Amino acid sequence: MSHYALLGEYRFVNATEDIRGSALYGAGDEKLGKIQDAIYDHLSGDVAYVVVDTGGWLTTKEFVVSAELLRPSSEHEGDFACDMTKQQIESLPPYDKKDLESHEKWTDYENRYRSKWETSPVMHRKETDRNITPTTLQMEGNRSSAVASGNESELKMTGGAGSRASQADPTPREAAEAPTGRIVPAGVDSVVINNSASGIGGRWDTFQARLRERRKESVASCPTCRVGPGRVSESESATDFKKAV
Repeated sequence: MSHYALLGEYRFVNATEDIRGSALYGAGDEKLGKIQDAIYDHLSGDVAYVVVDTGGWLTTKEFVVSAELLRPSSEHEGDFACDMTKQQIESLPPYDKKDLESHEKWTDYENRYRSKWETSPVMHRKETDRNITPTTLQMEGNRSSAVASGNESELKMTGGAGSRASQADPTPREAAEAPTGRIVPAGVDSVVINNSASGIGGRWDTFQARLRERRKESVASCPTCRVGPGRVSESESATDFKKAV
């Protein structure tokens, strides 16, 4: 069973490998806040969410973003971006870090958070698992999206291959290779949202790799995972702990 908790006070030896402190930008390059913490699985070391400090514009001051919704910012080096707006964030269930202290409460929060993937365009188009927060090129009725997805009915709506309108449209190869803002690689037919992410970008991948390497060290003070500071649980030997650090 996954056990999620905040990274909290744990710090990497090399501070440049830590994403905490980097800014997060939303739709229209609007600054949403700064990443101040990460929620990760103590069993695997996989980061599930980042906690964003809004600086005060949000009533609850903080909100979480699923790792799979992140990408490197194209405008701000070393920072991150997502397709969310402040209005969409305000519609998310309020985040309370105390919920992480209870498996039942956190599961309930995740269920409410995930429901937004189907009921709003923030993360997931309803009744399909192909897109997360579709970009303009991916919106229904857009020919480039139809070509890339092979959707014949949508192609008819936007003009067939023999129509005048289609003569200036990109070829299937061009459409497939064009940047779409998708979080998953082109050519993947489905998206499995599993609360972990890799391949987001160099800084993120380094952060995630270091966290996995230091997982046992980072959970040393967790009362659930360990029996007192510096001691390993029954499922992990002291030898394994030494290898991790």
